[in-house]
Amino acid sequence: MAFRKALKGTAIIGTGAAAALLGLSQLSEYRKTQARLAYVAAEGELKQPFKDELPTRQAQLSTLQDTEEFDVLVVGGGATGSGCALDAVTRNLKTALVERNDFSSGTSSRSTKLIHGGVRYLQKAIMKLDYEQYMMVKEALHERSNLLDIAPHLSAPLPIMLPVYKWWQLPYYWAGIKMYDLVAGGQCLKSSYVLSKNKALELFPMLKKDKLVGAIVYYDGQHNDARMNLAIALTAARHGAAIANYTEVVHLLKKTDAGTGKEKVCGARCRDVITGNEFDVRAKCVINATGPFTDSLRKMDDGKNTNICQPSAGVHIVIPGYYSPDNMGLLDPATSDGRVIFFLPWEKMTIAGTTDTPTDITAHPIPREEDINFILNEVRNYLSPDVEVRRGDVLAAWSGIRPLVTDPNSKDTQSICRNHIVNVSDSGLVTIAGGKWTTYRSMAEETLDAAVAAHRLGGGPSKTVGLVLEGGQDWSPTLYIRLVQDYGLENEVAQHLAATYGGKAFDVAKMARVTGKRWPIVGNRLVSEFPYIESEVRYAVKEYACTAIDVIARRTRLGFLNVQAADEALPRIVDIMGKMLDWSDKKRTEELEAAKKFLYLEMGYRSRSEQLTGTTEITLDTQELCLIDRYTNRFHKFDKDSKGFITTVDVQRVLQNISVQIDENALHEILNEVDLNKNGQVELNEFLQLMSAVKKGQVSDSRLAILMKTAEESLDLRGPVTVDRSGGGV
Repeated sequence: MAFRKALKGTAIIGTGAAAALLGLSQLSEYRKTQARLAYVAAEGELKQPFKDELPTRQAQLSTLQDTEEFDVLVVGGGATGSGCALDAVTRNLKTALVERNDFSSGTSSRSTKLIHGGVRYLQKAIMKLDYEQYMMVKEALHERSNLLDIAPHLSAPLPIMLPVYKWWQLPYYWAGIKMYDLVAGGQCLKSSYVLSKNKALELFPMLKKDKLVGAIVYYDGQHNDARMNLAIALTAARHGAAIANYTEVVHLLKKTDAGTGKEKVCGARCRDVITGNEFDVRAKCVINATGPFTDSLRKMDDGKNTNICQPSAGVHIVIPGYYSPDNMGLLDPATSDGRVIFFLPWEKMTIAGTTDTPTDITAHPIPREEDINFILNEVRNYLSPDVEVRRGDVLAAWSGIRPLVTDPNSKDTQSICRNHIVNVSDSGLVTIAGGKWTTYRSMAEETLDAAVAAHRLGGGPSKTVGLVLEGGQDWSPTLYIRLVQDYGLENEVAQHLAATYGGKAFDVAKMARVTGKRWPIVGNRLVSEFPYIESEVRYAVKEYACTAIDVIARRTRLGFLNVQAADEALPRIVDIMGKMLDWSDKKRTEELEAAKKFLYLEMGYRSRSEQLTGTTEITLDTQELCLIDRYTNRFHKFDKDSKGFITTVDVQRVLQNISVQIDENALHEILNEVDLNKNGQVELNEFLQLMSAVKKGQVSDSRLAILMKTAEESLDLRGPVTVDRSGGGV
């Protein structure tokens, strides 16, 4: 009772404090919004030199080399860097951007895919009377609303359920979520609401029933993060920014200021990673927006600079879509170690994460098996015992590095900044670090304001509020219907193209080849179970894709959704890109190997494949001898010659007996999944390991296991195959 009184008192005090904070910020927020509204019409006023056709990457590189001096050079092509380039170019500043890898190749493509204000930050703001935290949430909620408006094809509101298992938590969580709505004000997506136990289970039937009291549903935004990042960069390019991926900074250029005698940054020596060609890009201002690699550029500026980035790894996993409803997420507000876990539908799959562990800075973060298992265990805690959460259901896993920072201007340099920092060094290098995906635009605006002030660039205030991004201009919820009607695309493919490219989907559809079928008329899929089509690979090259990894990871999201499907699509992707980019046979082989390595290490294929190795100690219990006999008999139905192994020839022979045809290449891929020692054959021991792993849930959807089981059942039903039925005759 005393606890409840204390909780009630805290809630009243917290609510009153929050109301006071709300009142303090409303006037300034209103004035800022009114001032910006004058520039919402900027879309009609701003010039778009490349509205119809984007310049090629080679043309962009030529502009970088031939321009005498830019006003702004942005280093880093993530969400913040691309946002800085867009903010700068729409202020009529001559703008350049270089990225040493691909756009969104780092943290910006490896997020939780949420556009949110941060419920947990609001809780801290109220409990600790922290005005800075409160304003951070308010800013994020404003940016959430703006992002949903300017890229409606790539983003949408998503209801998220917070299940409640203790009665006293229901009013507590309800008050907090309602405060979240209140802070959003007129930009609240939809009002939150309370659900009874029965209604919660109706909407989320996979939920654990025991002790469930009810649930609270609130709304945040969700987006396709890599495509959103790319849309920002392409929008900057259409407005005239010279942007180039696979272009790294070798060192910063400096000159002595005539007035002060101090050295000032005046550009960068850059190198085209693909050709090795080096050149200088001169600029009045250089902006460091390199995320986790912030300190690398800061030390290029001054080797004495101390590190301000404190990297943290966040792992996510993707599991089949049947683990969650099509349009309802789940929030676990307090995991076993105090972290927050989201469980969300995404691209018809289910994404779960994230973890938060210290890590080293690397361009190629690898998901750890212990993090994958931690997420799976937390998911098990919230799902019904009827739903078996299997390790083998993890279709992809990745790790993203969150660049937490300490403020170099603060006396306490060990204190991590909860928001972001903008710093101008003595030499004029402008650094933007920290922050979150949702607030990329306001971070870019603040950065450019600092750059304009420090370097006297002119150009006026930011014009990016309300500025629609690439593909958003001509998008409508019914656009996909026109794609079906005008081009003869499959309904699922048309919906995917509309949701990925917006108004530019028609350009992708025009590049689609005829299928030769009655339906669909055009649009050959890269893999059968996903709506990605071959013309997207061709269009990806126009969007500056330079490698096969760019296509499977960021132009499409196949690598993030299913590593095996991505692996199957790679040969065709490499073939299409090879023809467009005139790759040699050697280059094609290199691309294929690099992409497979990416899937194996960075997308969790290694963790998935290790479920079928001896190191995982997969064995069948001695109590399951009958299963061993059954699986051995199944194996021998294929191994007719008692060789002790089976090859594609053996499988093909059995399939012919039951009138089933499978492409030889596909059959090689199926056996290769189980062929542990990669000798071109599956041995009895390997097959028994596979069946053990399938039984224990460590492996799921094994095509060989399903194929052999189905073939065995068909053979048993048909009985002995007669000569007449297996041979000639009419």
